Amino acid sequence: MKKNKEFEDEIGENHIATNATNPLRVDAFEISDDQKIELIKKDVESILKTLGMDLTDDSIKGTPNRVAKMFVKEIFGGLNPNKKPSSSTFENNYKYGEMLVEKNITLYSTCEHHLLPIVGKAHIAYISSGKVVGLSKMNRIVDYFAKRPQVQERLTMQIVQELQKVLNTPDVACVIDAKHLCVNSRGIRDIESSTVTSEFGGKFKDENTKREFLDYIKLDTSF
Repeated sequence: MKKNKEFEDEIGENHIATNATNPLRVDAFEISDDQKIELIKKDVESILKTLGMDLTDDSIKGTPNRVAKMFVKEIFGGLNPNKKPSSSTFENNYKYGEMLVEKNITLYSTCEHHLLPIVGKAHIAYISSGKVVGLSKMNRIVDYFAKRPQVQERLTMQIVQELQKVLNTPDVACVIDAKHLCVNSRGIRDIESSTVTSEFGGKFKDENTKREFLDYIKLDTSF
């Protein structure tokens, strides 16, 4: 396990919800995943008991453990910097100078306000300044930052900022179109609405370049 200072450097020192980093405490990783699972298991048991559920029933008695493991190992696994995907880059030896677009990346995240799912698509583009990254790495970066309690605006920014760092270029863009079940299944219960966020860096702030990227997203690439 890395020292807390190293985690602070990777996560960001300002753990508040109003910036591009998730609001984590500095002691977030002082206990192991297994210890977290045991603690969360007890919390879920308490919630279910308070709701009046019979935890001796075969159908539900394993639910606290399943939920705890899911939280730590799966849907919130992206909180741990140790799980950040390695993003090896390569020299752009073929001198490809146009934008590269990876579209329709399936995205599953969790709204940090109600802990309900966010489901949608991410579209990413970059213009190489001498480095390229494997295509699957972009999908993995999206998945890593999505596996946290999130707000969509922050998620969009984090994806762009990570790729800018990996590729050593400001010329990165991301658009996310997603449904939030906190809107679709509760509250107003509007099943048709979705939320679109975008972040444009470097050359993508130019209107022509931005338009080209958005036009690529519209292309019917179903096979």
